[in-house]
Amino acid sequence: MENYNQFSNGGQRKAKEINLRELFLVIKSRFWIIVVITVLAGIVGFIKGNSKPVPLYSSSTNIIIGADEESRKTLQVIVRDSAILDKVIKEMDLKTTAEALAGQITVSSVESSQVVNISVTDMDSILAAKIADTTAQVFREEVPNIVGKDYVRILSKAKVRPIPINQGNNMNKLIIAIAGGLVVGIGLAFFIESLDDRIRSVQEIETVLGLPVLGSVPKTNKRNMKRKANHTKLEINVRGETIGYK
Repeated sequence: MENYNQFSNGGQRKAKEINLRELFLVIKSRFWIIVVITVLAGIVGFIKGNSKPVPLYSSSTNIIIGADEESRKTLQVIVRDSAILDKVIKEMDLKTTAEALAGQITVSSVESSQVVNISVTDMDSILAAKIADTTAQVFREEVPNIVGKDYVRILSKAKVRPIPINQGNNMNKLIIAIAGGLVVGIGLAFFIESLDDRIRSVQEIETVLGLPVLGSVPKTNKRNMKRKANHTKLEINVRGETIGYK
């Protein structure tokens, strides 16, 4: 029983070694594909990393909505409604639409309290702060006309933040691109290998035919034939000179 277990374990180790060797040979034979794709991905990552994105700035203001939770949620939705934003656009003379401006505004409750944060993102840091303050002020003025009660108070005005919020690490983009290219290259190499049905080794012949290989014909090309002919000619000349000397 022990001999059988040893034999089984030995067979498993051998199969594992063969598989690892085959994987290595596939990577070796298709190494150029992996290199090309990795280099191309690295170039793309380098270009993306060094391209300068349009800087975006964010500014926010806080208001207090003195209402219950359900009413507060309703009022938060109204902040981004065209009834409010059309007046903001008209007051600030903005060259945009209410739908586009709504995409720049985020409204959220602060820690489930009555404090609501109105955040604005724009390519101009000063304009972002002005839009946030104007939206809060217009919302405060229009709430009584919409719901009949004055729920809103301004808690804090927006501040200009000169640091863009979309600055990224260029080196991280390059590393991610190279790693992605390496993975894609290896995957493509194995995919191409799976489509290649040529027989390239003695083991594959024995597996396909189920018979042992008794011999093989060496590969012959013009260079080998020419080299062999020159070598034979040289031997004949040497022998002829030796015989003549004797």
